[in-house]
This record gives sequence, structure tokens and C-alpha cells, in this order.
Amino acid sequence: MSAEITDDGPLRVRAPGEALAFDHVGMTFPDGTHAVDEVTFGVGRGQFVTVVGPSGCGKSTLLKIASGLLEPTRGSVTIDRDRIGYVFQDPTLMPWRTVRGNVEVLAELHHLPRDERRRLAQHAIDLVGLNGFEDHYPKSLSGGMRMRCSLARTLTLRPPIMMFDEPFGAVDEITREHLNEETLRLFEQEGFAGLFITHSISEAVFMSTRVLVMSARPGRIVASFEVPFPYPRGSELRFDPDFAALSGEVSRTLRGRSPRKTMNERSEGMAAGRAPASRTPMGPGGAAPERQ
Repeated sequence: MSAEITDDGPLRVRAPGEALAFDHVGMTFPDGTHAVDEVTFGVGRGQFVTVVGPSGCGKSTLLKIASGLLEPTRGSVTIDRDRIGYVFQDPTLMPWRTVRGNVEVLAELHHLPRDERRRLAQHAIDLVGLNGFEDHYPKSLSGGMRMRCSLARTLTLRPPIMMFDEPFGAVDEITREHLNEETLRLFEQEGFAGLFITHSISEAVFMSTRVLVMSARPGRIVASFEVPFPYPRGSELRFDPDFAALSGEVSRTLRGRSPRKTMNERSEGMAAGRAPASRTPMGPGGAAPERQ
């Protein structure tokens, strides 16, 4: 993706294959709260983009706008809403339904035949590792298993874009790391475009092909970090010095500080064959002023 600079600021240039694109999106609520301002970025198939920012900066508002739950007061969003996946902060399972019954819900709403619903649900259950628990009810599942059930429900229709609203914030750290790795395995298998919201910088760097940093409200995209680590990513990546260095750069930017040195300078010490990470300051519209 590239952008050229004009006198009026960066001009957004769309990249081919984008599944989701925000174009100068702003949101002001009826009570006057200015939630987000001039947000411009896109997510393509095979990309996993994570947004980090302080509490109340409008991260979840972006997901609600993308899904159609909110209408932006400025700008526009390009997305096919017929088949989007949305994973909430809570599993939001129906307690009177079994795992299989919960996973089949979206297929039911799309009026798919019973046999097709069963086939799709079983495939999704197998993908998230819940086979053998099809007839269990949510109350008998652990927190991590309930979140896996929520993921499976979203995967039944094989959506081209998946949106995650801080889905693992309520589970313990070990379970969270396992769910991170399982989500990335699904991302590699299914090839969806992923938009992930989190407060955890290490989670953002571990999961993503790109990390976007938002300012305090009104939320604007202030920096973009390309993440160079190849997939698949194992748990050992979290102990890699380059992983720690990149997480530190994201943290400093999130805190409003200048990086100690540019990512390219830091990357000179990276292992041979690994693409260097790069930090891109964002223009007023959130578009990256990259050189052609």
C-alpha cells in the first residue's frame, strides 16, 4: 500500500483486495462526545491488523461502525456486511443451547438446511478443538472453552473478515496465550482479513501483520508498525529480543513519546533473513505518508 502527499495532507491510495476500508471516518455521538476523528486505513485478505490505544479512544467504536451497528457522522466504510464475523468481549452464548446448538445459530439465521448446518457446525467445532464437547452446555465449560465456542459460531459461514473486540481480556494469561495461538492457526487456515482490538501490546505484536496506534479521544491513528515475524508464530516468539524491542516501540508511541531510535536502526541487529519492522507516523487522515 502506498500514499502520496498533497498540500491538503496524505491522499489515500486503496490497495487491491481490501476486505475492509475506513475512509476519513469520524464519529460524534448525540451527546456531543467526539469519539473518533479522520480514521483512514484498510485491511486486506491475509492481513491481521490490531488497533491499540488508551481506554475510551474509540477502538470498539470502529468495530461497531464497520459492522453497521453505528453510522459514522463523517467519512465512509467499505465492507461486505453479508458475511462478517464478530467476536465479542464476552462469549455471549445461549445457556439453554449446547455447544453444537450455539455454533449452529448463524447458519440457522441464514436459513440453511439442517444437514448443512450440522456439517458446517461440526467443521467449526473441530477447527477450535471442541470435538467431544458438542452436547455440553455453556455452564459446564471453562472460560477458554466458551470463547472457543464463540469463535466456532463465527467461523461457520467462513466470513472473509473477522472482527475481534478484546475477546480474550477476561481469561487468565496462559489461556489467553493459547487462544492467541489458536486464533492465528485459524487465521492461517482460513485466510480471512482480521481486525483485532486489544489493550495488550504484546498480544497485538504477537498476533498481527500490522499494529495501529490510536491517540486519546477523539481517537486518531497516530502510527503504524509493520510486524516482520513470519507465521506460524509459536510461544517462543514472546521471548525473542526483537519481539521485546518492537513491543517497546509500540508502548513508547502509545504513551506519546518519541521512539528511542527508528525501527530501521534497531532492525540492523535483527537475525538474517528477517524483514525489518518499520514505524510509520500517520498523517491527519490516518493515511501513511509512505514514499512511492
